[in-house]
Amino acid sequence: MKDNFSKQAVDYSKFRPQYPQEMIDYIVSFVTNKSVALDIATGNGQVAHKLSSSFEKVYATDISQKQLDNAIQADNIIYCKQPAENTSFENKKFDLIVVAQAIHWFDFDAFYKEVYRILKPNRIFAVMGYGLFSTNPDSDKILNHFYYNIVGPYWDAERKYLDENYETIPFPFEEIPSKKFENNFVWSFDALIGYLNTWSSVQHYISKNGKNPIDLIYEDLKVSWENNDQKVTFPLLLRIGKFR
Repeated sequence: MKDNFSKQAVDYSKFRPQYPQEMIDYIVSFVTNKSVALDIATGNGQVAHKLSSSFEKVYATDISQKQLDNAIQADNIIYCKQPAENTSFENKKFDLIVVAQAIHWFDFDAFYKEVYRILKPNRIFAVMGYGLFSTNPDSDKILNHFYYNIVGPYWDAERKYLDENYETIPFPFEEIPSKKFENNFVWSFDALIGYLNTWSSVQHYISKNGKNPIDLIYEDLKVSWENNDQKVTFPLLLRIGKFR
């Protein structure tokens, strides 16, 4: 698993969009015994925190200590630094395992072998994520050019799984057809720029070129943003499966 997010862990915690509670509740509704859940690659802990109101105990892992240092705290959440593919948990421990916006970074074969080991029989595995957001048509033109042309070459190859709405990831479970969700926000320009700065492609561009690619669109995007409604819509990705 790659660690692309330690460098901007504080920004990640501040600017990454939260998943709606409705989506979390929907996943939880498939879980009969709400004893122990696991949020893998928890990042800033937002999903773990939402799960903590439904489960007696929530474990949350990540390979980035900086992410864990900025994670949301709760009395029944236990954070630990561990790779997704090789955890220290005992066999058949969890009633629910969730991965949000991260499974595309994993070694699928090793990861699923680990899931089979630590997930209880007849329990739930869920993959969550979000694709490229959309906004007003004028700003979309600028942002699509930025996404595909300016930082496009700097995305890791694994990004394709998000562009393909997680439909092409291996998913060796009995799949449960799931509802469609989306996330809607009204963002200030600072919030928009903050979010763009959390993109791994932006950080890769900076590392290679010594300057921020957002500067190339900053002024045009600011004018466009301030002249429009500042609404943002994220398509949410969800696959739910049962482990027999």
